[in-house]
Amino acid sequence: MTQRRPYIFFVLTGVLSLPFWGLGAVADRELLPSLPVSALMVLAPGLAASVLVCLAGGRPMTRRFWRESVAVGDTRPWVWIVALCTMPLVMVASGAWLLAVGESLPPPKIDPLGLLLLFALFLLAAMAEELGWTGYASRPLYKAHGLIVAGFIIGVMAMLWHIIPLLQAGRSWDWIAWWSLGIVARRAIILWLYIHGGQSMLATALFHAMGNLSWMMFPVMGSHYHAPSVAVILVVIAVVLLACPAFERGGYGRFG
Repeated sequence: MTQRRPYIFFVLTGVLSLPFWGLGAVADRELLPSLPVSALMVLAPGLAASVLVCLAGGRPMTRRFWRESVAVGDTRPWVWIVALCTMPLVMVASGAWLLAVGESLPPPKIDPLGLLLLFALFLLAAMAEELGWTGYASRPLYKAHGLIVAGFIIGVMAMLWHIIPLLQAGRSWDWIAWWSLGIVARRAIILWLYIHGGQSMLATALFHAMGNLSWMMFPVMGSHYHAPSVAVILVVIAVVLLACPAFERGGYGRFG
């Protein structure tokens, strides 16, 4: 694979997101509750990564890059379990937290067909994002800085990239601060999963999609989503995973 330039990728992702941010500023409708039109910027990371790969290696390298993004490879079964279950369990724990401190939550409304449709949409969106954040940027940053620093850099870039849509969705700065802590921790978890789980971008996209689906399933359509509790839970999970030295030994899960 040709040399990758993650910092140029970050800049290009921001540039390609500008039209979507502008559209979100003038649109008077939302795609979903608390999801402004500017959320269509999910296309930008994958597009930015594809452009950079094409410029560096041409169409054959780009096609290879796309094929690798959907390859299962030697991904171990536990990876799919972690990708599928982690974020739903985080949201269950957040709900238990709220109930424990005396908050009242309405019962969740579950429409199986609607959930399947949302999952399909969120998975496609997550694949577009992870093509850039994970598929393109993670390898050079991990090689240069290690897991913790690489996860932090990608997490901060992803957090900054989301701020304008969050403001357009009417989020307060206090809410954004807690959400930002959670997204940085979640990015560290995603990178850990990618590195130690067989380097499957598809698995990281599943983790990402389940996070968005779990948010929309939280009562009601995410309206009672509690950013502080989710952030704290994600930070605890990230710290536990990153503090486990056993996964840093040996060849499995390390980039060649």
